[in-house]
Amino acid sequence: VQLQASGGGSVQPGESLRLSCTASGRALDYTEIGWIRQAPGKGREGVSCIRRSDNSTFYADSVKGRFTISRDNSKNTVFLQMDNLKPEDTAVYHCAAVQHFCGGLFSAEYSGWGEGTLVTVSS
Repeated sequence: VQLQASGGGSVQPGESLRLSCTASGRALDYTEIGWIRQAPGKGREGVSCIRRSDNSTFYADSVKGRFTISRDNSKNTVFLQMDNLKPEDTAVYHCAAVQHFCGGLFSAEYSGWGEGTLVTVSS
């Protein structure tokens, strides 16, 4: 499955953005979906994941309390609401299919990510 992220942009610290993840057909119905980011010159970081069975959610400590992942089955879309953005959130954000019921988010066990969307937080 190939996933596509969108919704990035340039904002000031403290502002919000909402990212969207879409896929062809009903692919999002059959797998856990996560958000992964990669900041300039740094490695990939698992940010958040949502389970398809019960909508359980998981977050990296760095974004807990500021980011919210959700899914809208009617729109076949997974969202990442990002509030109170900080400069250290600047990165390219990708969505991907995560293995092991979201357990793969923090061990880089995910696949299917396409081009990401750039989020820049700067004053």
